[in-house]
Amino acid sequence: MGSAKIPSVFLLYFVFLVIVVFKGINGQVNNWLNGHATFYGANQNPTTLGGACGYDNTFHAGFGVNTAAVSGTLFRSGEACGACYQVMCNYRLDPKWCLPRRIMTVTATNFCPPNNNGGWCDPPHDHFDISMSAFFRIARQGNEGIVPVLYKRVSCKRRGGVRFTLKGQSNFNMVMISNVGGSGDVKAVWVTGSNFRSWVPMHRNWGANWQSSIDLRGQKLSFKLNLVDGKTLQFSNVVPSTWKFGQTFSSQNQFS
Repeated sequence: MGSAKIPSVFLLYFVFLVIVVFKGINGQVNNWLNGHATFYGANQNPTTLGGACGYDNTFHAGFGVNTAAVSGTLFRSGEACGACYQVMCNYRLDPKWCLPRRIMTVTATNFCPPNNNGGWCDPPHDHFDISMSAFFRIARQGNEGIVPVLYKRVSCKRRGGVRFTLKGQSNFNMVMISNVGGSGDVKAVWVTGSNFRSWVPMHRNWGANWQSSIDLRGQKLSFKLNLVDGKTLQFSNVVPSTWKFGQTFSSQNQFS
């Protein structure tokens, strides 16, 4: 008699179990990925660390103190500004300093630059430099070093609508876009004025700041935002015709 053959369905199920177990061992089941985290110095005010994203104040921008400077592999030349991540200390790898079962959500508001000498923010590391108050929600006090973390992208939950802060001068318009829900990271922006008949694409100047070179003074302004996850929303007449540079206007619309 020949040897019995194992049905293909059982082979597929066995392979599936192996993959699940392997991912679980490496902390990557359910989209959890491996990374590391440090924290901002105690003498730095986390509310002002908008840094490379250009947020003047993280409270004003709607992010509070649960913020992080992320390494280049996560920052994506500023596209990640406003993105949200769940982060937890990897207790399995570092039970001395990690607090078990503590998960927090942070917003990417800054860039952690590489030092080109094997630093944690050098490529290809996934690293979070978190505000001190947020860091000690997942790690024990007394740890002055680096802890291993598990992280994953999550949807941003924001209070109120998307905010538009007008900057620039004359026919150079720069708009800082903040308090964005959904995926949080803006892929493309268009603007139009009450005297225009079409949408004009804006270009990322840096971080969360988008620019155009058309004269929009004295007009009601509308914006259209497209997020990295593909969702698009229109913000009609969110800025009145009496607007001035330096003002912030909050919309009634928000991404879910």
